[in-house]
Amino acid sequence: MKSIFPRLLLIVFLANLGFGCQEKKDYQNAITDGSYQIAAQDKLTTVIINDIFSPPVASRIYAYSSIAAFEVAALSDPNYKSLMGQLNGFEKTEFDTTGQIYYPLASLAAYYKVATALIFSENLMTEHRDNAYAELREKGIPDEVFERSVKLGDEVGAHVIAYYKKDNYHESRSFEKYTVSNDPSTWQPTPPAYGEGIEPHWNKIRPFVLDSASQFRTNSVTEFSFDPKSQFYKEAEFVFSTVNNLTSDQKDIAMFWDCNPYKVNVKGHVMFAEKKITPGGHWMGIAAISSKTAVQDWKGTSETLVYTGLAVFDAFISCWDEKYETRLIRPETYINRYIDEDWLPLLQTPPFPEYTSGHSVASNAAAEALTSLFGEPFHFVDSTEVAYGLPIREFDSFRQAADEATISRLYGGIHFMPAIVNGSVKGKNVGNHLIANVKTKSESFSPVAENAIK
Repeated sequence: MKSIFPRLLLIVFLANLGFGCQEKKDYQNAITDGSYQIAAQDKLTTVIINDIFSPPVASRIYAYSSIAAFEVAALSDPNYKSLMGQLNGFEKTEFDTTGQIYYPLASLAAYYKVATALIFSENLMTEHRDNAYAELREKGIPDEVFERSVKLGDEVGAHVIAYYKKDNYHESRSFEKYTVSNDPSTWQPTPPAYGEGIEPHWNKIRPFVLDSASQFRTNSVTEFSFDPKSQFYKEAEFVFSTVNNLTSDQKDIAMFWDCNPYKVNVKGHVMFAEKKITPGGHWMGIAAISSKTAVQDWKGTSETLVYTGLAVFDAFISCWDEKYETRLIRPETYINRYIDEDWLPLLQTPPFPEYTSGHSVASNAAAEALTSLFGEPFHFVDSTEVAYGLPIREFDSFRQAADEATISRLYGGIHFMPAIVNGSVKGKNVGNHLIANVKTKSESFSPVAENAIK
């Protein structure tokens, strides 16, 4: 009679092998989609609102954080192409990827590393990171793999931090503030807070892809005049009459796209602030929604977020360059002086010059970038503003959403039409320039590259 002992050993061995494979499979699936990076971005948005960063500065925070996450994705998959050597001043370097690394975790670590370095309320971001890490450890990632992956993410993040430290942002904190002019055509602080001009030197920040901040200047400002027969007066009258005759849907559109990060409210003798999402934050939210709608994996999500972030960042540099070059008066100031001294816009006028419209530039740049990734039509439900008390809105393309964001500035009473129309053109130029010059995937694989060639 043959011994059954060898057979039992074989059964035990195979059982242990199966268990080991299952354990590995489980931790390899700890992160499959972009939910962890999207959750990190959602938290970053909350912190940006809490810390009251202006729209241009917020765009910088989103962009560099997303670059860090994407660079790890590019390390993990040859189908993805590093941004090093493609973005202005972003030098190539090598990273140690020896040993077993869980790249989705490394990507998340890189994101947290950079995002935390760019904000004031660091404890809010680190707490969120630690909770995410604890959850991932529970999913069975071996300690040595976990530590090695976080170490790689931190190293990539440190390289991105070294990169952003040379973009002239720190130096610009000591530049002189905007000086209000007596020229009647120029921007003046508006009620109720009469805030000083935000980021008058943002055109000195290094762009990612633009040759210079002035690359896409429109040079199409209507000649200023308070003559009732002049074109400028007619443009002011158009804003005045539009706001005075808004439909309920037009009011809803204006409120949905308000995106004023620091609206000041006055009740009697009490003044208090209402913090909101920025225009860039809204579009980063749309990028996240689109990624989930398309059921992207973690690498696809990192690509979507970084491409949107790059577009919005350069859009604000381009827009702010022309704002402080023209220093144009806002509709509220003009209408109060020459048409109706008691008139108020629907939205609160933000504290910076009028031309061009920031939302028009940023929205169209983001829409072009997202369209290059997802095509059109692409139906999505924009729930970005639900957290701030506003209902959802649905769109069949990113360009449709950008068109609505653009015209919202007229409905809100905070821009003349040339700033809206020309701002849209500027934004499209910025977005298409990004598409033509930055590839996130290999040429043989990327739909981004294919769209850029067309």
